[in-house]
Amino acid sequence: MPLRSLNQLQSLRVLLMKVKIAWLRQVCGVDIDWNTQPSLSSRFRSARRGSIIIGPETLISFKTLIFTRDPVTGEDRPVRIGARCFVGGGCTVTPGVTIGDGSIVGGGAVVFHDVPPASIAVGNPAQILRSGIQTLSFGRLGP
Repeated sequence: MPLRSLNQLQSLRVLLMKVKIAWLRQVCGVDIDWNTQPSLSSRFRSARRGSIIIGPETLISFKTLIFTRDPVTGEDRPVRIGARCFVGGGCTVTPGVTIGDGSIVGGGAVVFHDVPPASIAVGNPAQILRSGIQTLSFGRLGP
């Protein structure tokens, strides 16, 4: 019985995801693909429309913060997250960072510098742990 009840909530989850993506696109000005899955508790702070770009089949986990205004200089520096990426829970992506296609950012990482495509970055500050990985949709490791 409980499993059946959880399966009934799947349609509610899909609806909430669509509402969150629409809100991010219209209100926050985030350029996000409809096939991306941002957590309901993730936060996006952009100084202007289009300064945060997130590619398709990317998963943004819970309590993630992505912002574009540099607190020291006050300038707007765009953030780009590629396709088929995974950004772990509790991560902070700072202004001006590009996370390449097919990359994974470990939970709790603070990303100050660009992450090359097909790489795993972890830590505070985030450092490249491994390169040349293959990912499937939503950052799952491939064969």
